[in-house]
Amino acid sequence: MTFSSVGRKKVAGHVSFLLVNIIVLVLSTRVNQYQDFFFVADMLPFALSIISLIVITVLLLLDLALDNSYTGRSQIEIGIFGILSIFWLAFSAFSTSRWYQIPFHCDSIPLDFSDERLWCKSLQALKSFVWINFIICFAIAVFTLRYTVGQYIRGNKHIFQMPLSRYRPELKGLEPSRFPGTRDSEFLQFEKLA
Repeated sequence: MTFSSVGRKKVAGHVSFLLVNIIVLVLSTRVNQYQDFFFVADMLPFALSIISLIVITVLLLLDLALDNSYTGRSQIEIGIFGILSIFWLAFSAFSTSRWYQIPFHCDSIPLDFSDERLWCKSLQALKSFVWINFIICFAIAVFTLRYTVGQYIRGNKHIFQMPLSRYRPELKGLEPSRFPGTRDSEFLQFEKLA
């Protein structure tokens, strides 16, 4: 089955997060190499970008390879991106507080210190990209949650039974066994009280 329109948007969001994450990994590697991987504040974005890279790559590969990827369901993705955004917020805030004494204008460093100027510019770029990475991750979690709750309220309860990349609202009213490659989900199932 091909990706739905919301699925293409979801994959585009994941790919943009992956690309920014790779930029953070490259910049944090450059910053850490200069200081021989000594400071924890510089290693946090490095470690979290590696973890995020692995998680997003696995999510994308499973979603592309399997028609019914359990990790592609909205409830799983909301949880994964929610946890990642909390870690990105905490680590970015900690690292940024450590970097506040570094000069904002790297050109004020004398030309004789070219390595320090390069390190300063890499660190300034890293400061920006860790926050961009957090914003993208948080936006993916919020938009997925908003879309899922909106579809559930409209009566499209099958949104929890299939990957979001293959979700189509027009399948409403079909029995879950008739959805291609779906299983029943126990997550967020509400019972009406008499």
